[in-house]
Amino acid sequence: MSLDTLRETLPPYAKDLSLNLSSLAAETLLTDQQKWGAFVASAHAVGTPAVVKAVEASAVESGLSPEALNGAKAAAAIMGMNNVYYRAIHLLSNKEYGTLPARLRMNVLANPGVEKADFELWSTAVSAVNGCGMCLDAHEAELKKHGVSAPQVQAALRIAAVVNAVSRVVAGEAAAA
Repeated sequence: MSLDTLRETLPPYAKDLSLNLSSLAAETLLTDQQKWGAFVASAHAVGTPAVVKAVEASAVESGLSPEALNGAKAAAAIMGMNNVYYRAIHLLSNKEYGTLPARLRMNVLANPGVEKADFELWSTAVSAVNGCGMCLDAHEAELKKHGVSAPQVQAALRIAAVVNAVSRVVAGEAAAA
């Protein structure tokens, strides 16, 4: 299944999502690797099988390298852990937890197998899906250090938002069937 096939399966009430998927697939603010990595990382963050398959197929068809595909999946995996942990640390009233070492393995952050800016961009998209403000701030600050512009960050956030919404619609429709 491709992104176009996925768009065709969306119900009429999700027409805006279909149109947004189409325009984001043609997004030019990001490199193709950044764009398709954001799609893959966001799809894996939500984990709706049909969306993951469609996004991965379109990403590979568009030339996303195996290393970038792996890096995007790694961003979804590590942020799946970090977003829960750091969101909890941020939300806890007892600030003592913020002074304790995380004691969680995060080696992929140091060597993601792709350009650091791309990995940070994908981590930002996943952090948006997972709702971790602390992680969003940290990754956005790193992106600024790498010269990534606010419109480029916004493009990744838009991809995350649309992939999340499409995944929810697909999962909801499957549940109702």
